[in-house]
Amino acid sequence: MDTDVVIVGAGPTGLVLAIDLARRGVRAVLVEKGEALFPGSRGKGLQPRSLEVLDDLGVLPAILAASALYPRMLGWEGAERLTEWDMIKRAEPTEQVPYANTLLIPQSRTQELLYERLTELGGGIRFGTALTGLRQCEDGVEADLSTGETLRAAYLVAADGGRSTIRRTLGIGMTGETVDPRPMLVADVRLSPDTIVDRGNWHLWPKAPGGAVALCPLPGGDRFQLIAASEDEQAAVDTSPEAVRALLAARTPLAEADVVEVSWASDFRARAAMADRFRAGRVFLAGDAAHVHSPAGGQGLNTSVQDAYNLGWKLGQVLRHSAPATLLDSYEAERMPVAADVLGLSTRIHRANSDGKGAQRGEEVQQLVLGYRDSALAVETRAGLPEDALRAGDRAPDGPCGEGRLFDLFRGPHFTLVAVGVPLPASAPGRVRAARLAAYEAYGRGLFLIRPDGYVGWAGETTHGLDAYFAAVGATDPAWAAG
Repeated sequence: MDTDVVIVGAGPTGLVLAIDLARRGVRAVLVEKGEALFPGSRGKGLQPRSLEVLDDLGVLPAILAASALYPRMLGWEGAERLTEWDMIKRAEPTEQVPYANTLLIPQSRTQELLYERLTELGGGIRFGTALTGLRQCEDGVEADLSTGETLRAAYLVAADGGRSTIRRTLGIGMTGETVDPRPMLVADVRLSPDTIVDRGNWHLWPKAPGGAVALCPLPGGDRFQLIAASEDEQAAVDTSPEAVRALLAARTPLAEADVVEVSWASDFRARAAMADRFRAGRVFLAGDAAHVHSPAGGQGLNTSVQDAYNLGWKLGQVLRHSAPATLLDSYEAERMPVAADVLGLSTRIHRANSDGKGAQRGEEVQQLVLGYRDSALAVETRAGLPEDALRAGDRAPDGPCGEGRLFDLFRGPHFTLVAVGVPLPASAPGRVRAARLAAYEAYGRGLFLIRPDGYVGWAGETTHGLDAYFAAVGATDPAWAAG
């Protein structure tokens, strides 16, 4: 094999997966048909669960330095300021949830920071390299590249976006609907500093002639993200700088001269769709290649990050730690129901915004309550649990642990065994960290095996059955004391 995994597409999905594989010692080649990283702000919100993922991957300090809380919305009618409100509900960090708020950061900056982290780990991106052909055999995949090279790998991951060439090549359909038939313009603009539009608010003209307009200040510079809807379903969206300037002048109090620069612009129609399968043999679909969302609620990029995080540890266990290949079946089984739920949420939020303001977004968009209780990898051996108990398949909460935090213990490409109110086994496997807490209400009582992606994989009062779980996921078989 030339490499272990070929990843096609260097967006957030491909970058997160490449980082996770790199820290596991898995050889991966990340190819990107573009000559550089995506330049726009498109997916600009990072939800609390994604921040936990980025913490584990070693990217969070840089993300925190480059991001900001979402500003308050400010409604306008022409040149008249109206009311302010918080579209994103704010919360205080807790023991269980250290990153309680959605953060604002342009997608382009997120990708830059992910790329820097990948480089630190010895990885890289082959820019200007497209996939031109794909063949599968019993023990691998052959990937033809536009450079004339053919790579042989054990697996290939399609992270090549909503118009995925790989998905179409595999003949995998997309089932979905048009959420909103009206075309929309999204652009990054730099405004003159002496305009009436300040950087302290997210500005909204819901009744603008021709369609609603919003200007959101982006952290880390002097740019705004412009989103403009059209009332004409048949209208063609002109993304030229001249047209963007003219649109703002026609719909807001800004003059064309107030727009100093248009650095990026695109058009889209809100659609919700999911691939009929997330896997075909040795090829996996992840991110927008597997599901496309309305931007409402900020779920698309975040769900894509979770895809990569779910798949990364499983590929690592199979390729480096002798886990059975059947472990990879759980990727599709776990991520498809989550993607379906999140697609429904995005669509509901989009349609609820028809009044130009929409309901405040809170816990439902943070992705902290998403889990895998119905997965074959969620093994709950305790009986008689209360309704609100932490169970196998749930996200493992943070909390105090010795002089540090549980998240400090979880950080890294390993499993973690946490004993709460019960003895810790005398012997633990080499790739499993272990800790004992006398008590912690968030966990209840028992032994909790935390998967590398931060979910409870197995839970029990004793170690009975834990050795079988370790065999299923490829962890070192421990010499457990009798439970």
